Amino acid sequence: MKFKTWDINLKVRLFGEALLDISFWAVFPFLTIYFSDSIGRQTTSLLLIVSQALSVITGLLGGYFADTYGRKRMMSISVIGEGAGFLIFAIAASTMFYSPYVAFFGFMVASIFMSFYQPASQAMIADVVKPEHRSHVYSIFYMMINIAVVIGPIIGAMVFNNYTSQTLIAIVLADLLLLILLTKFGRETAPLALNPELRQAQRQKKIGTVLLEQLKNYKLIFTDKVFFLYIVAGVIISQSFMQLDLLFPLYITEVIGDASIFSLQLTGEQLFGVIVSINGFCVALLTVFFTRMMSRYREKLVFMNSSFLYGVAILLFGISTGPWGAILAIILFSFAELMTVGIQQNFVAKIAPDDKRAMYFSAAGLRYTFGKVIAPFAITISTLIGYFATFATIAVLAVISGFIYFYMYSLYEKQNRAKA
Repeated sequence: MKFKTWDINLKVRLFGEALLDISFWAVFPFLTIYFSDSIGRQTTSLLLIVSQALSVITGLLGGYFADTYGRKRMMSISVIGEGAGFLIFAIAASTMFYSPYVAFFGFMVASIFMSFYQPASQAMIADVVKPEHRSHVYSIFYMMINIAVVIGPIIGAMVFNNYTSQTLIAIVLADLLLLILLTKFGRETAPLALNPELRQAQRQKKIGTVLLEQLKNYKLIFTDKVFFLYIVAGVIISQSFMQLDLLFPLYITEVIGDASIFSLQLTGEQLFGVIVSINGFCVALLTVFFTRMMSRYREKLVFMNSSFLYGVAILLFGISTGPWGAILAIILFSFAELMTVGIQQNFVAKIAPDDKRAMYFSAAGLRYTFGKVIAPFAITISTLIGYFATFATIAVLAVISGFIYFYMYSLYEKQNRAKA
């Protein structure tokens, strides 16, 4: 599918989201260090858990509202809320009004509204792209995110510590630009939102009725055994890749510390920026290649072996005491990530009914939202049992998720044979 044939929604979002992602990734990798230094590691861990628990609820609401009121509307609301949250963060991080707890509140607001965006965004792609092209389009968006992951941390390593508020303001401006693009060029694609009679009937319902209906709908979704296993395996494996933003920066700054790469002296924070950029560079450079290559193999084996490779990478990272071991680990980590790019969203699109597509994507997002609730516990656990034991535990979880994926696909294939 050539870019010139893409729907205008996709073209606009690809550009706007790229700019927003670059700004976001100039900040996000350094937040664990920022808050750990200002309010303490254990308090940061607890607040992250609370923040992500709230994101679970809003993520579910986001999927329901995206199906009912429209993809474009929910993405616009999300961008406005995210910008407001980062504006609060920027003000609280300034020297005039320094308050780390208010800063975290701003980050929490931004995180909550960010969870509204993805279900609508991913469902919109499924709305306008034919099934045979979806994996390719999803992989292009994923590649763009990881180009941002390359550029953002490099910028952040240079400016975030010294120009925290200014860097956060850049995110607010990127949100504003994306909002303008969505307003001017975006169009609605949700089937229900495009039906005036159904939309009017939905609007007349009370919020309590809406929430009860939503809970019933999600209950029906989770009676799908294949989809339920997909969520469980995703939550478990998320404990591996989410440590890139949680445990990795602390381990690098506290254990590996200052390092030399090709005669270039780096602080621990700068080394972490390099590690994140290597991850982003690998994914950005190889996304399309890996997506095409993995499409030749059975998805069951791809998901399982991706989880196993995550386990190897995490364990290697936990025994690394120098920069080169960490670099090798992040390359393997990136390959594990690349193996399932594109096919994850495409799998959800295949099993989701058209009228509940955003809800399925929203529920699929629980892999990350529940994962984000649990993942910060690794920071606390590392203070109790040490870094190596923590990494080893996460590696074992990764292997377990691989076996769950294998069983899930076996069940999915069995159901398809029964329908044939």
